Amino acid sequence: MGNAAGNVDSAKEELGWLKVLFAVFAAVDASLIAWIARNYIQANRVVLVLTAVGAIAATAFLLWMNYTAYRKIRQLETLS
Repeated sequence: MGNAAGNVDSAKEELGWLKVLFAVFAAVDASLIAWIARNYIQANRVVLVLTAVGAIAATAFLLWMNYTAYRKIRQLETLS
């Protein structure tokens, strides 16, 4: 019984950290996309490409975190 409670607490803690990371990367992703939208005409092409790669990477990381968070939620449902 104690081990199950520990697993629930651990899953909840990990889910809390995923929420924080999700919020941070969502803000970074939105900022990068906004920068591209505002500066795509006058920006240096190298900087523009690097920013686009960063935005794509941040979006991919957000998708991965979303998948991981839902997997943790399902795990919590089975542990409870």
